[in-house]
Amino acid sequence: MLNVAIIGATGYTGLELLRILAKHPEVEVSAVTSRKEAGKKVAEIFPFEGKFGELIFEEPAPEKIAQKAELVFLCVPHGAAAKAAKSFLEAGLKVIDLSADFRLKDQSIYETWYKTAHEAPELLPQAVYGLPEIYREEIKRAKLIANPGCYPTASTLPLIPLLKAGLIQEESIIIDAKSGVSGAGRSAKLRLIFCEVNEDFCAYNVATHRHTPEIEQVLSEASRKNLKVNFTTHLVPMNRGILATIYAKAKENIDEKTLRSCLVDFYADEVFVKILPEGIFPNTAHVRGTNLCAIGLKFDQRTRRVILVSAIDNLVKGASGQAVQNMNLMAGFPEELALDTRPLFP
Repeated sequence: MLNVAIIGATGYTGLELLRILAKHPEVEVSAVTSRKEAGKKVAEIFPFEGKFGELIFEEPAPEKIAQKAELVFLCVPHGAAAKAAKSFLEAGLKVIDLSADFRLKDQSIYETWYKTAHEAPELLPQAVYGLPEIYREEIKRAKLIANPGCYPTASTLPLIPLLKAGLIQEESIIIDAKSGVSGAGRSAKLRLIFCEVNEDFCAYNVATHRHTPEIEQVLSEASRKNLKVNFTTHLVPMNRGILATIYAKAKENIDEKTLRSCLVDFYADEVFVKILPEGIFPNTAHVRGTNLCAIGLKFDQRTRRVILVSAIDNLVKGASGQAVQNMNLMAGFPEELALDTRPLFP
């Protein structure tokens, strides 16, 4: 059995890890931490929790966690995660960080977009970006995983194959993405209370969203060019899900058959990426509770624009499910172990 600890287990991503790992046959959750709830049983805070209800929240002390676990999931805010990752690595544990602290390779870009000093820049070269469909072999050898953001996961998976094949104009990419409210986390914020969110639909962080450089970094690697994208995010009054609609100009003499074949062939052996048939586009409800990324494609011959629509559950493929997928790779388990959940539909 692989013993793991969840650092910051009272947030949505921590709770989602407990939900997924409850049915993992090769993993034991040996520790959960929460500074606020330390000393209380999980079931005292979350009465619905069965398998892990008797676990007691403790302080995130690396030396104590190292006696119980071999790998930790960091479900703490950016800034705090980098310092914690350093301590846990020094204690001999492997780390999967669900924050943004190790996703960007350039320290200065991180500090510009996140407006805070990086607490462990010396670890950036060893961090592996945890998008399994693209970086699988590197993930298997890694000790520190930078789990991708939810928006970047939904945005980059449809585009990477087309960029690698040189089928779209790199400077033409526009990403229009919408997320459920859980993407903002579990802490109380005025803008996220029911009366503010219900019956509303709005754009936010227009041209300034922190996931922009992460998307550009991944797509630049795929295209081998320095890409810039237009990325606009929206808040939708639903709990879970991301729907990204992506536009790009096709290169000359490219047709829909070529585009579709590129996607289908690239992801032919991937369990968690599904390319939908012609004329079919994904709903967020079709991936709710799953580790799937569903992708639809349309080529508008009239405008020469490629239109890609992708859907993920932001808490699963966009966070905790992808973290478990990375853990499975690092531990040598079957990649889909504990992640073969059917959608929660309706």
